[in-house]
Amino acid sequence: MKKIALFSALTALVLSCSKNPFTGKNNLNFVSNSELFPSSFQQYGQFLKENKVIAGTSEAKMVETVGIKIKTAAEKWLKANGYEHYLDGYQWEYKLVDSKDVNAWCMPGGKIVVYTGILPITQNEAGLATVMGHEVSHALANHGAQRMSAAQLQQIGAVGVAVASGNKSEQTQQILMQAYGIGSQVGVMLPFSRSHESEADQIGLTLMAIAGYNPQEALTFWQRMAAKSGGQAPPEFMSTHPSDATRIANIQKLIPTAKAEAAKFGVSFK
Repeated sequence: MKKIALFSALTALVLSCSKNPFTGKNNLNFVSNSELFPSSFQQYGQFLKENKVIAGTSEAKMVETVGIKIKTAAEKWLKANGYEHYLDGYQWEYKLVDSKDVNAWCMPGGKIVVYTGILPITQNEAGLATVMGHEVSHALANHGAQRMSAAQLQQIGAVGVAVASGNKSEQTQQILMQAYGIGSQVGVMLPFSRSHESEADQIGLTLMAIAGYNPQEALTFWQRMAAKSGGQAPPEFMSTHPSDATRIANIQKLIPTAKAEAAKFGVSFK
């Protein structure tokens, strides 16, 4: 039965790759938007009920303003590149939530939260556009669905290890499973997550530029974030995110491309 399940899962793997317009890559995705969005929207609504949403302030209005500009930039880019219906099913919302956490996120389907704790670091609209562009990009690149699919694939691999080691001693099976768990996490899942962060940086830079925000401002934001962390981060190979130095160096290289994309929409920077 395990062999049948493994074969079926591998067949699904072959049939579950689709190209993402923003990255140009074939992405592994077992989960459709029609399956993912209802759950996402429900979780978002529950989160808003359980947390303090700030409305009517200048900061809350800024979050909405920047969010709408980023959304419009995504729509412009997709239409220009032949993907007019890519955002079908999205239900955009932009909320500011009272929290000391230095964080923001966008759920699949366009549900966005910015925590007040990150505003002292964003400092201005361009800094906020850096953050919101990055978070929206995770949703646009289907990173949530890909992570769910990767986790399923990791489980399939565990089944494969169990099948292959079925004739070994119990101790050997445990050693092999432990080695697989560590190897797949450090060698596959964490690099996979870091690649998503880099993709979101790249897409986010383009979106903020098309929205009229100078992508050069992203550098100063991430430099402020690096100063905030004070270097208290795990080694890059053990982290879900690139190191501050890696991220800043990558963004520096990507800025000219983001400006060139914005120029196609009549947006230029000095």
